[in-house]
Amino acid sequence: MTTETETPIPDMHPVQRPHGHPAKPLLVSKEIALAAYEVYCHVFGPQEALITGGCRGGFGIGELVAFLYAKSFPKDQWRARANEEFAAMQNF
Repeated sequence: MTTETETPIPDMHPVQRPHGHPAKPLLVSKEIALAAYEVYCHVFGPQEALITGGCRGGFGIGELVAFLYAKSFPKDQWRARANEEFAAMQNF
């Protein structure tokens, strides 16, 4: 799969490391990143650099959790479900 600009999408994607996490990079598969990105696009609009490289070090762990959680629901609920999870993380 490539984007509209035909930029190749890498097989592994970086995940932002929490503060204090060892220097070893965190990575997720292309499939996981693209599943999260599909929801991200629905909620916030496209930001191709998130999946083609060069954008803020990839998704944060909390973003992956929220977007993948939301994806398990019908698309018309994605925004509400992602926001529900982001709010729950704020209260944790």
